[in-house]
Amino acid sequence: MAKVFVIVGPAGVGKGTLVRGLRERMPELVLAVSATTRQPRPGEVDGVDYHFLSPTEFTDRVAAGAFVEHARYAGNCYGTLRAELDRHLAAGASVLLEIELQGARQVRAVLPDSVAVFIAPPSKEALAARLRGRGTDGPAQIDARLRAADDELAARGEFAHVVINDRLDHAIGALEAIVRAESGPPRTL
Repeated sequence: MAKVFVIVGPAGVGKGTLVRGLRERMPELVLAVSATTRQPRPGEVDGVDYHFLSPTEFTDRVAAGAFVEHARYAGNCYGTLRAELDRHLAAGASVLLEIELQGARQVRAVLPDSVAVFIAPPSKEALAARLRGRGTDGPAQIDARLRAADDELAARGEFAHVVINDRLDHAIGALEAIVRAESGPPRTL
């Protein structure tokens, strides 16, 4: 049976890297492409990395009920389009959502059978260093992301599953173990 796995944690914690590693080990998992109002970073492709929407398009889709979850984060809007999720689930594929805390709480309310995994940094200092090191945000954006991270890190107790992203291979293995355990035994036909 197809499941929704919610991968949540503060910006810069390595959610994307862990999801890529998990999908290399479990290629049957599908990553839902989120929508955002932020500008594309160099190399990002619309419909592949994100569905890049104008603020007006995003607001109109929220009003139409097109999102399973949506949130404002560090000055931009992010969300998961219901059609994106439904398409994959209808095809029998388990779906990964890589989202922030606000969205994870909404998904939990709408999809109580979803499995949420909180990704934590080894320390707040390590998170700050990662945000600065990736070179994609200016100082004001990094400060906003670090302020948001305080609330997110305080919420990790809401999650039954927590993976500390300290050593990449170890963290991917821990995430894989959770997904496999929550997916249940393989079916034989």
